[in-house]
Amino acid sequence: MSSCVHYEESPTKRRKLSLDRNNLSNPFAFPLSHDHDRLTSSPHALCEGTPKSHNAANKSISANPRLAGQTVAPFLAEHIPSQYARSGGMSTVNRSTSANNPNSKYCYRHRPDLKCRRQADEPSMDQLQHELEDLSHTDQQAITHVWSLFSAAPAKHRNLMLQGILTQCCFPQLSYLAGSIRELIRIDFLSALPPEISFKVLCYLDTTSLCKAAQVSQRWRTLADDDVVWHKMCEQHINQKCTKCGWGLPLLERKRLRASKRQLQLRATGRGLNEWSPDITPDPEASSLRENRVPNVGRETSDVKTDNAAEPDLLSVPCSGLEVESYFRPRFRPWKDVYKDRFKVGINWKHGRYTTKYFRGHSNGVMCLQFDDSILATGSYDSTIKIWDVETCEEIRTLRGHESGIRCLQFDDKKLISGSIDRSLKIWNWHTGQCLSTYTGHSGGVIGLHFDSALLASASTDKTIKIWNFEDKSTFILRGHSDWVNAVQLDSPSRTVVSASDDCTVKMWNLDTKQCIRTFEGHVGQVQQVLLMPAEFGFEEADDQDGASSTASASSQPATGPDAVDPRRHECFGADFSSKERQLPPRYMLTSALDSTIRLWDTATGRCLKTYFGHLEGVWALAADTLRIVSGAEDGMVKVWDPKQGYERTFTGHTGPVTCIGLSDSKLCTGSEDCEVRMYSF
Repeated sequence: MSSCVHYEESPTKRRKLSLDRNNLSNPFAFPLSHDHDRLTSSPHALCEGTPKSHNAANKSISANPRLAGQTVAPFLAEHIPSQYARSGGMSTVNRSTSANNPNSKYCYRHRPDLKCRRQADEPSMDQLQHELEDLSHTDQQAITHVWSLFSAAPAKHRNLMLQGILTQCCFPQLSYLAGSIRELIRIDFLSALPPEISFKVLCYLDTTSLCKAAQVSQRWRTLADDDVVWHKMCEQHINQKCTKCGWGLPLLERKRLRASKRQLQLRATGRGLNEWSPDITPDPEASSLRENRVPNVGRETSDVKTDNAAEPDLLSVPCSGLEVESYFRPRFRPWKDVYKDRFKVGINWKHGRYTTKYFRGHSNGVMCLQFDDSILATGSYDSTIKIWDVETCEEIRTLRGHESGIRCLQFDDKKLISGSIDRSLKIWNWHTGQCLSTYTGHSGGVIGLHFDSALLASASTDKTIKIWNFEDKSTFILRGHSDWVNAVQLDSPSRTVVSASDDCTVKMWNLDTKQCIRTFEGHVGQVQQVLLMPAEFGFEEADDQDGASSTASASSQPATGPDAVDPRRHECFGADFSSKERQLPPRYMLTSALDSTIRLWDTATGRCLKTYFGHLEGVWALAADTLRIVSGAEDGMVKVWDPKQGYERTFTGHTGPVTCIGLSDSKLCTGSEDCEVRMYSF
């Protein structure tokens, strides 16, 4: 037995390492159990410590075919009996034992039933084949034996083999391994994971990252563009500021959001999910009702266009004989397209990109307006109300009947209610222009109104608020202001109403007790507008607290301190709200006044949370949603504010005071005493 001798430097001593040349025919036959010092010997000696004469003599790896047959063949027959023991070389007992041995199972990378099974790289295999062919036949046979052993070994044996190989490697070889492994360990984890987990992972990405993920492969694009992911993105950003990125998008149609939410949740949890299909397994209850239900046909709101106007309200409308489209087939645009449209509108708002339309026809100042997707209604001091086509800017009809200037109006799908300085309220069919009824009850001009469901609140120069109930035909008056009441707003769920007055105060009233709950004091000019903010409106009170000079008084109980917490909010509004069953008023309220400021209030504590400065003269008009505040003033300017950050942008163009403002997700409409109405489309 011949041997090659190497010497190795050790921190404690210099020792001699002897390797049996015959064992080189099986490089995996490491002396692991006989001599521990051999396992811990330095691998650098094998590459750098061998004299050149020995390297030249040992250039060829000898392989003994008989020895290989004794070691390799039984190993292969044991672990791959289907290929190497087909003639019955293994006993039935051994086969069953091997089948039950966990070490004989595939590792997760090589299981043929897994998607993440790594395929061989063809260029690398070609290069490997060419390098192997350059070696001698004996060396080729020895290397092939090594590969066969490793290929047949179960996971536990493979780990032992690799550990032994690593102990024999020097730094150049370890560096080569590190460079090669960096590429090999990359797997398509989204394809390997179940779709519901892939959706969960993708939902954590931002918009930019999602779009980049869609460019990786077709499979990634299918997952990244799925409605499950983009529906979550829309819920997170539309009509509210995202808590993660601080970015918010305009409102879209809520009805569609609610109707499709269940379907997307089913797909996100993997129920009935096909690998490539966007369809889902239907709910059994919904399936039983589908045959007798058809979609509810309604008019679209906002500018989120769909291919048909049918709403997915499959459980509430009786059958009308119409053919029902498949429940599984998407009837709307993908949510990614909805998000893209909203994102474009949000960017236009941010950078001030818009188109302007002009509505001219009134002979005196425009004092009030309201619009939707198709029509615009304006009221003027010329005693008329005009209905306009939003797309063409043409006048559709003029409503005549009031004897003096129109100061307030509001419409819905069927009716329009107007208030005038002639002390009357009129209800119109705006589709035909017919006046349906006239209500008189104030001793002064009606300069503010708001209706919600069956209730109507009107504000007057006679210093009172009158509540009209259209169901039981009852009315009552709220008294408490010492000057004109300029604006009112109802909140039917909480049975409350707020009012703004020239006495520089804002009051909140309980409609059940007909008493004032709280008076908000802080403005030093006549308060012209008051708005209750929607529940989605968010504001971090720690950002700004400038309410030190602003106070609130309650007629029923004192206002609570600034440290009041949500569980105690019921107590802040008096004994009638102590029950947890009664809904509370909206938490936030906006007001504007002729002191040139806009104030944000906490309705529970009565504190002024933030004051917006910027207008040069009194603020006459105010509009807001969850993303922005818009104000118009005596100085002829329209300003846009971020609720948290403050001033954003100014619009100019009117030659008179801006008296009224309308706001939607993608449009802004302003009216002025210059008799002109402007609509900005973003």
